Amino acid sequence: MTSLADQAWFEDPRLQRVFALLNADGGEGRVVGGAVRNSLMGLPVSDIDIATTLTPDAVIERANEDGVKAVPTGIAHGTVTLVVEGKPFEVTTLRTDVETDGRRAKVAFSTDWQADAERRDLTINALYMNSEGEVVDLVGGLADVEKRNIRFIGHAATRIAEDYLRILRFFRFFAYYGSGRPDAEGLKACAAARSKLSTLSSERVWSELRKLLSVEDPGRALLWMRQVAVLNEVLPETEKWGIDAIPALVSTEKALGWIPDPLLRLASIIPPDAERLEKMAARLKLSNAEAAYFRAWAAAPPVNDEISAAAFDRLLYRNGAEGIVTRLKLALAVARGKAEGDMNEMSRSARIGKLLDQALAWKKPQFPIGGGDVISTGIPAGPRVGEALAMLENQWVEENFAADRATLLARLKDLPT
Repeated sequence: MTSLADQAWFEDPRLQRVFALLNADGGEGRVVGGAVRNSLMGLPVSDIDIATTLTPDAVIERANEDGVKAVPTGIAHGTVTLVVEGKPFEVTTLRTDVETDGRRAKVAFSTDWQADAERRDLTINALYMNSEGEVVDLVGGLADVEKRNIRFIGHAATRIAEDYLRILRFFRFFAYYGSGRPDAEGLKACAAARSKLSTLSSERVWSELRKLLSVEDPGRALLWMRQVAVLNEVLPETEKWGIDAIPALVSTEKALGWIPDPLLRLASIIPPDAERLEKMAARLKLSNAEAAYFRAWAAAPPVNDEISAAAFDRLLYRNGAEGIVTRLKLALAVARGKAEGDMNEMSRSARIGKLLDQALAWKKPQFPIGGGDVISTGIPAGPRVGEALAMLENQWVEENFAADRATLLARLKDLPT
């Protein structure tokens, strides 16, 4: 029997208190999913989810009796969050599927551990650990953990038909946990059902894509998604653009200590076309901030890496830094990818890196005068005020922001009223 009793998170008294609460009087609780999987793979554990034979009402009743806070976070689906000394534990009643339509499931509560395991998606996500720290494997997940094999439970096509989002989850888990080639049956089933991804809500699709693009290296998963036309199904913008920029970008992130950014990675595999990006943002229902990111990137001008520091400051002032930073990061990754043995690309990488540092540190200067100053000279309110300000601001920018308020006011007085 495989044991995880030596894990620090298992020895936490708060978890042991939850076990005691759930396991009294014929009930049983087992840790399930990510905490078990990650511990077996030697990876960090964050959230601890627990499956139980108790109904949600029984879980809440026992928690109240024991002085533990119970929050009905998903009670219709059998989930109650127990908060013990500030630490949350998501506790979900064992379930069986009554009805599925590829998007959502109607479930019934159960006490059958085998049925609960078989309704889950992947074998590595259906491993349990009991209160003694022993791993309980009902679907062959231990062997797949050892081989880092990402495999659907039972028939892949059946699991996918229950929830088509599992197509994207298959590739995300392969990106994070898998090795070698993806499971052949799973890959075939994903390819066959790819058109069904259009039946899912945009929010669910983007949430899963964002997670996939956030893993340490999504390159292999994206490659297989492209091979079986799943990528084009959810991101048609990549069709004639490709994913070739991903390896160099991931390498640059590691070398320079960049935190993996799913938006930057997405930008690397789609064209900076404003119209198509607006349609993508609407289709995937990106947040306002995410849509603004791509809007700024599309609007940003290309940067000549031989531009002077002063001229680059002027470019940043007129266009903003955000979109230019995105362009420079992508350009730097491409240059670094070509730099090995190429002195020209090595020099170009250095120049782009310097410009990127300048852009990241840049703070927009404040134009020292405003409309009130113009009006005080006798120019009446109206279009002439804006024209006068624009002319003086342009001079100020071209002089690299050197003119102070007094100088600009003096120039203002010389303008015809």
